[in-house]
Amino acid sequence: MPQKDLTQLPVHQLSHQLVARKLSPVELTEAFLTRIAAREPKLHAFVEVYAEEARMAARAAEAAIRSGHSVGPLHGIPIALKDLVELEGRVVTGGCEAWTQRRATRTATLAQKIIAQGMILLGKTHTVEFAMGGWGTNSRRGTPWNPWDPKRQRTPGGSSSGSGVAVAAALAPWAVGTDTGGSVRLPASWCGITALKTTIGRISTHGVLPLSPTLDTPGPMARNVEDTALLYAVMQGADPLDPLTRGLPYADPLPTLKRGVRGLRLARMPQGERQHASADVLAAYDRSLAELERLGAEIVDANLPFLFADVAAFNLRIMAAESYAMLRELIDDENAPLDPHVRPRIAAGRNVTAQAYIEALHMRGVMKQQFAQALEGVDALLTPTTMTTALPLDEVDQTKAPAHYTRFANYLDLCALALPNGIAPDGLPTSLQIVCRANDEATALRIGWAYEQAAGQDMQPPQ
Repeated sequence: MPQKDLTQLPVHQLSHQLVARKLSPVELTEAFLTRIAAREPKLHAFVEVYAEEARMAARAAEAAIRSGHSVGPLHGIPIALKDLVELEGRVVTGGCEAWTQRRATRTATLAQKIIAQGMILLGKTHTVEFAMGGWGTNSRRGTPWNPWDPKRQRTPGGSSSGSGVAVAAALAPWAVGTDTGGSVRLPASWCGITALKTTIGRISTHGVLPLSPTLDTPGPMARNVEDTALLYAVMQGADPLDPLTRGLPYADPLPTLKRGVRGLRLARMPQGERQHASADVLAAYDRSLAELERLGAEIVDANLPFLFADVAAFNLRIMAAESYAMLRELIDDENAPLDPHVRPRIAAGRNVTAQAYIEALHMRGVMKQQFAQALEGVDALLTPTTMTTALPLDEVDQTKAPAHYTRFANYLDLCALALPNGIAPDGLPTSLQIVCRANDEATALRIGWAYEQAAGQDMQPPQ
């Protein structure tokens, strides 16, 4: 099979071919490395490409599979990791120029799980500095190029910008990101891919550089819902090194993935929240609601006791306070080589009083209960993922955030799936967000899969 075709195939199809020995891990890995070599100089998705190590791992995977020692159906599948995920002995910068020589002394639990499945690490992907930003920009280390517009650089979405670009441009079949206020969903929206914001504790954060320990959640990023579900199934699970994962039973999303949406009750966002989205985004959103209704879901109104912006403000307060507490030495050092847009976002935590921080934590419990009561009997809340399609970089206002529709899910500890729901007249992708209760990732993925199959859209960016 031609290399260009291999890089376009979904993981679940590549897996079948590897298991049937119709495809070699060496051939597959080389196809992605070849594509990276050709497109990476412009796209700038990767901090570092582990080319030779990936080839070695691919040869080992091929030998294991041929000798009957396959460790599972994902043995030999390549993957990329956000540059917050620690790999022992490897540089982990967190998108910060001051940390370009920082080497990890441990391997993150989620990386151990991925490696245990026999997956092949292609390299580390770029992130907004310290993962503190939704536009996807990094003025010091470079901003990944959104592949949907080859002529004008646009927002890739952040903070998992490199992972979003790598998956969208088929430099990797899937990738790992993190989400504290929208950081896997914003890149998914603007890069035309799928990503899952997981419930806190579902995936261990041990060995993942923190931004806000109260809110941080790792998540899978892929080109379709089924692949997203597969990677989520691998990444989740209890970890004795992460207390937040304890007591949560393993929840496999795959048995219910293809059950459809007939009989489910799905809520549209409150009318007042529509004012924040562009006409093109709203048109795609309304078409998505109509399609899900056609598939048998009941669409109902959501009467929330608060505005998304109010929730987002509390979320940002926690993020700023916790990130400044951890990074204050760098932030307060005027000579440190920091992104001028990120420094003030974190420095704002300097002014968050203990009283204000505790109030944000207290209101989190209150608002969780209010949200649960307002959506009692409803299976999911549907919103757009972003307010607009990807913006040209020279039009971005760095003092504002694009996370209007995403932050509430982090603050209320919900799970949320972002997936493509159309191409706007400007030729750029739009995205639907499916928000479900804590630990109900299976339902979000189920709704997303049903919509994806019915919509049947080809979401390939220009080659």
